[in-house]
Amino acid sequence: MDELSDVGVCDRRRFDWMDRRASVETVTTWLLTGGAGYIGPHIARSFLASGRKIVVVDNLDNGFAENVPSDVPFVEANLRDGDTLEGVLRDHRVDGVVHLAALKAVGDSVEEPLRYYRENLDGMLTLLERMKLVGVRKLVFSSSAAVYGDVAVETVTEETPRQPTSPYGDTKLIGEWFMKAMHVAGDLDAVALRYFNVAGSGAPELGDRGVNNLVPMVFGALEAGGLPKVFGGDWPTRDGSAIRDYIHVVDLAEAHLAAAERLDALPLGESFLRTYNVGTGEGSTVLEVMDAARRATGISFEPDIVARRAGDPGRIVADPSAARRDLGWSAKYNVDDMVSSAWASWRHQRASNARASNARASSA
Repeated sequence: MDELSDVGVCDRRRFDWMDRRASVETVTTWLLTGGAGYIGPHIARSFLASGRKIVVVDNLDNGFAENVPSDVPFVEANLRDGDTLEGVLRDHRVDGVVHLAALKAVGDSVEEPLRYYRENLDGMLTLLERMKLVGVRKLVFSSSAAVYGDVAVETVTEETPRQPTSPYGDTKLIGEWFMKAMHVAGDLDAVALRYFNVAGSGAPELGDRGVNNLVPMVFGALEAGGLPKVFGGDWPTRDGSAIRDYIHVVDLAEAHLAAAERLDALPLGESFLRTYNVGTGEGSTVLEVMDAARRATGISFEPDIVARRAGDPGRIVADPSAARRDLGWSAKYNVDDMVSSAWASWRHQRASNARASNARASSA
């Protein structure tokens, strides 16, 4: 593999967050649960650029404190710690919540279903209970395309039957039920965003460090001198690999902001409950993503095609027209943007790790 210390490309792959501060008449404060992971810091930057205030709660099981902007209040806590959560809602006078915190690996959820039900569902119940107690009515819920399961249609709309094939998908669907029940009871206005496969990076320091997502899995395999794995080469698709709707993490962050803007703009006395698909509407096969990885890295490789992974559907692509119509949101970036920006972040992280290792060696 080529040298990883050259990170000049990172400067060319930094994405700008639109400054919309002039559009915010009254500054609102939003809590981001799970805001120190991969997606949360991108949402944080979008919200800050809009003039909103934020506070982050994360237990750091899959997050990193350095991902939280230095001027943003951060509380390390598990969502099932209701007293701490209530204190954050009160102390920071939170107006709305973006609920990201969850375990999210489909395969792991099949192997450890009870852990997923406990963490994801108990955490959301505690959050909703404390929101009601404090009087916080606005919620943007990070749901998932996993609620649809293995669909038999070319593209899924929000009305496509929900038939999850994994406990992870179950927890997202049940979370939507919680949200709806709270709305019917008159206690919540909410938007659920069913997002598809997230990739890319908005800045070199904000790359995906997850071990279960396709793009970092590819880079990790290449760095180790191995071959990236493709789970299943016998799907009924154009090249035998599964088809997914990949969305750039910056586009996803902007979708969360658009949902928050809609809730912030609600007239007094008006209620709101909507669910939206968040994707590009274009499907790419896993092997096509591998092609993009070759272009981004300049490394020639052939993937290792292995057995299908439990809980994975063969094809799932969004119809995002409802979000475009109601929220004025649409995706801007393509798969090459995602993979090249992710590669820049990967190189940046590896260079940072090398510098830290050298510094420790020098001080020993």
